[in-house]
Amino acid sequence: MSTVMVVTSGKGGVGKTTTTAALGAALALTGQSVVVVDFDVGLRNLDLVMGAERRVVYDLINVVQGDANLSQALIRDKRIETLSLLPASQTRDKDNLTIDGVDRVMAQLRERFDWVICDSPAGIERGATLAMRHADVAVVVTNPEVSSVRDSDRIIGILDAKTLRAERGEAIEKYLLLTRYDAARAERGDMLKVDDVIDILSIPLLGIIPESMDVLRASNTGTPVTLGEPNSAPARAYMDAARRLNGADIPMSIPDDRRGLFGRLFGRRAA
Repeated sequence: MSTVMVVTSGKGGVGKTTTTAALGAALALTGQSVVVVDFDVGLRNLDLVMGAERRVVYDLINVVQGDANLSQALIRDKRIETLSLLPASQTRDKDNLTIDGVDRVMAQLRERFDWVICDSPAGIERGATLAMRHADVAVVVTNPEVSSVRDSDRIIGILDAKTLRAERGEAIEKYLLLTRYDAARAERGDMLKVDDVIDILSIPLLGIIPESMDVLRASNTGTPVTLGEPNSAPARAYMDAARRLNGADIPMSIPDDRRGLFGRLFGRRAA
């Protein structure tokens, strides 16, 4: 049964696109069929992170408006046979996305893939609400900063009000993914601690992605970090997050936290 997941946040620059690519690749490595969909119309970046920018011919807007069919727009990853990309348009506006068109495309994607992962634009406007509209699962990406956490709290409210599941009176699964985390800086008070963020947002913790140049290096080479730097701390954290999404019970840890400041997180489950 297909699962639609939205990767979202209220604030830009927190790592949504990096997370979409990393989780998409990690899930595809398990043999499941995965498509990552870029909803950031006009500012597309997912094709760059996936290393497919020169292969884009048709995009999401073309399919929504009927100028191309889904098979024409989908780009199959060269490294993982079960991973595909549906890119956004760089020349159109988000107003070109229609509810009926998005509904039709999402229905087709559900029929073809085990996982449909929607990379949401930042904010709470049309592109973001359409990206989350069909979601069964939401990964709320947050940096350990007050402004990022506050904006994520707003997004959680929108997920509970403006999705199709909300309209039907059903719950949407929501998980917290904390990115760019540095345990030493958190201990000095330069950023929020893990428990502080969890207490504010009150949703289950899916993973903690440490601050690392490996993520930037992988993105700049057009490779999800789970493929380009598979032995790095961020890649391992993303792989564990993907396993938790598949139902695995994996203890939570903070890479390179030598003093074990958050040992009480051991065993915290994402469900």
